[in-house]
Amino acid sequence: MLTIPEKILFVVGTLAAFIAAYGVIKRIVRILARGHGQPDWKLARTRLLAVLGKMVTLQPTFRIRFGPSLLHAFVAWAFMYYMLVNAVDILAGLFNGFNLFELLGPVGGVLALAADLLSVAALLGMIVLIIRRFVLRPATLTARKDVLLQPQARAGIRRDSAIVASFILIHVGSRFLGQSVVIAAQGPDPWQPFATAVSNVWASASESTLVILEHVFFWGALGTILLFIPYFLYSKHIHLFFAPLNFLLKPERRSIGELSKLNFEDESIEQFGATRLEDLGWEQLMDAYACIMCYRCQEVCPAYNTGKVLSPAALEINKRYFLNAEGARLANGEASAQSLLEFAISEEAVWACTACGACVDICPVNNEPMRDILDIRRALVLMENQFPKQLQAAFRGMERNQNPWGVPSTERMKWAEGLEVTTIDENPEPEILWWVGCAPATDARAQKTARAFARILQTAGVNYAVLGKGEQCSGDSARRAGKEDLYYELATANVEILNEVAPKRIVTTCPHCLHTLKNEYPAFGGDYQVVHHSQLINELIGSGRLLLKSDGSQTVTFHDPCYLGRQNQIIAEPRHALEQARVNLVEMPNNKLKSFCCGAGGAQMWKEEEHGSERVSTRRFNEAQATGADTLAVGCPFCMVMLTDAAREANASLDVLDIAEIIAERI
Repeated sequence: MLTIPEKILFVVGTLAAFIAAYGVIKRIVRILARGHGQPDWKLARTRLLAVLGKMVTLQPTFRIRFGPSLLHAFVAWAFMYYMLVNAVDILAGLFNGFNLFELLGPVGGVLALAADLLSVAALLGMIVLIIRRFVLRPATLTARKDVLLQPQARAGIRRDSAIVASFILIHVGSRFLGQSVVIAAQGPDPWQPFATAVSNVWASASESTLVILEHVFFWGALGTILLFIPYFLYSKHIHLFFAPLNFLLKPERRSIGELSKLNFEDESIEQFGATRLEDLGWEQLMDAYACIMCYRCQEVCPAYNTGKVLSPAALEINKRYFLNAEGARLANGEASAQSLLEFAISEEAVWACTACGACVDICPVNNEPMRDILDIRRALVLMENQFPKQLQAAFRGMERNQNPWGVPSTERMKWAEGLEVTTIDENPEPEILWWVGCAPATDARAQKTARAFARILQTAGVNYAVLGKGEQCSGDSARRAGKEDLYYELATANVEILNEVAPKRIVTTCPHCLHTLKNEYPAFGGDYQVVHHSQLINELIGSGRLLLKSDGSQTVTFHDPCYLGRQNQIIAEPRHALEQARVNLVEMPNNKLKSFCCGAGGAQMWKEEEHGSERVSTRRFNEAQATGADTLAVGCPFCMVMLTDAAREANASLDVLDIAEIIAERI
C-alpha cells in the first residue's frame, strides 16, 4: 500500500525510534541497578500464568472506581489487541496486497470484528476519561496543596495525560478511520459494522481522494507510534511494561507488611534505612516506573483521609519525576542531588503513616509505598537519631522492661490473678502456647480481653500455657517506628526462647504479635504456626468444644484490624465466631481488606497523631456508629484502646468489646 519513499521513511523512522528508545532503556536499567539487591528471575516462571491473568482481566483495577476502571479497561484491552492489529497493518503497508485478516477467512473476519469493536470502545472510553480528568477534575486525581508534590509533577501529570490521551485518540482513531476509507473503496464489510457505518462519510469521495486518505490515516495510526516510542519511556504509560514486571519479580513476602531484616553484624554496612533514592531496593525504584499515578493508594490512606500531609501516591510520583529529571546522575553511578525528604516526602508525612498496608493492598500495579516510608523512618532513627520525642518513653520501656508500657516483668502475670493460668515451666508440653502480648499483660482494658479468653480456653478444655515473666515485647512497635536495632534485640531473644520451648501452635490476641511471630521471625530462625484468638475460638465452636447460648438481640459490627485482615487475610473466622454466637452482624462500608485503620499502627499508639482535620480513630468510630449497631467488636488491643477513646470522646453508647468478651458472655 505504501509507496517506495514511504516504505523507506517508515523503516528509517522505526530504526531511529528504537535507537532513541534503547538509550532510555539502558539508562533505566542502570538506575534500577543502583538499588539494593537483585531480582530473582526464577520467580517469574512460577508467577507467569497468574500475571498474564491479571494483565488480561485488569482485575486489580476493579476493586474501587468501577466506572473509570471499566473505561480504562476498554482502552487497555484495545491497546493489547492493537499489538496484533499494528503488526497486520505494517505488513499490509510494506507488502502491497498482503492482508492477514483477509487470508485467514472467517477467523480473520472474527479478528477484524474484535478490532472494530475494541477501536470504538477505546475511543469512547478515552473521550469520557478525558472529560473526567480535564473537565470534571475530581479531587481523587490530585493531591491537596498541603501535600509535598513537586511543581513539575503537578503540571507534568496533566501535560503527560494530555499527550498520552491525544496519542491514543490519534492512533486508534486514525486506524479506525483508515479502515472506513478502505471499506468505502472496496464495499461494506459485515465483520466491521462500525467502520462500515462511518464509511458512508467518504461515499462521495473520488478514488484518488480515498487513496490519499488511506495513506494519511496509515501514518496517523503508525507514524504516531514512531513519534511516541521515545517519549513513552518518560511517560506514565510505561507502566504497561513495568506493572507486569512488578508482579513477576517483586520479592516474596509472607505478608504485605513484612519488612526486610537489617544485618547489624555486618560492620561494612554504612547506611541503614533510606536517606536517598539509591538507598532503596531495586524493586522500590521500579515502583516509580510502574506507578499509574491513579491516586488509588491516596484514596484509601487513613492519614490522607483525615487531613494529614501524607500521600503515598505523591511519594511515588515525586520519585518518578525526579528520576526523569536527574536519573542520569544515578545511571552514571553518582549520588542523587537531593535526599528523599527534600523532594519525595516531608518528615511530617513520614511520621503520619500508620503502616496499615492499605496503599500496598489497593495498588493495581503492586507498588509498596509503605515500605519506602518505613525505610525512611529507619534512616531517621538509626542514622540521625531523629524521631518524635513521645516515642522515647516506648523505646525506653522496651529497652529496660521489654514492653513499651515500661511495666516490670515481675508484674507481667498480674492479669491472671485468680485464674488457673499455667506457665510453660508448669506445663512444658501444651497443646497451645498463648503469646499473651504486652497489652493484655500491662493495660487494664486489654486485661479484660485476656481474662475472657482464658475463660474460653478453660471452658473448652484446651491444654495451654503462657511464657509468664519470660515473655517480652514482640518488637512490632520498635520496628515500625524505625528503631530496628531494638527490634533486632527483642526478636533475637524471643526466637531463642520460642525455639527452646518448641511450641506446637501459638495463639495471640494481638494481630501485631501474630504478624511479627508468623511473618517476620522466620528471618531470625523462628518458624511457627501462629493463629489469632478469633481463629481458635471459631475452631473450638466448630468442633463442639465450646457451646454457646443464643442471644439474637445484640447487633454487632466488626472492625477488621489492619494486621489481621488486610495484612494476614484473616477475615472469615472472626465473623464466623460472631455468627455462631447468634448476634446480628452488620458491616461497615469499609470492611475486610478495605477496612479503615484505627490509627494505632506504625507505632502511632505511642505518639501524638500528626496534625490533620480529625483523628483516624474518630473517623473509624463514626463509621461504626453509622451502622446502628449497639456493639463494636474488635480483635486487637490497639484497636480497643483507640476506638474506646473515640467512643468516650463522642460520649457514645456504642460498646467496644473484643470478640473474646462477646463469646465469653455466651458460654
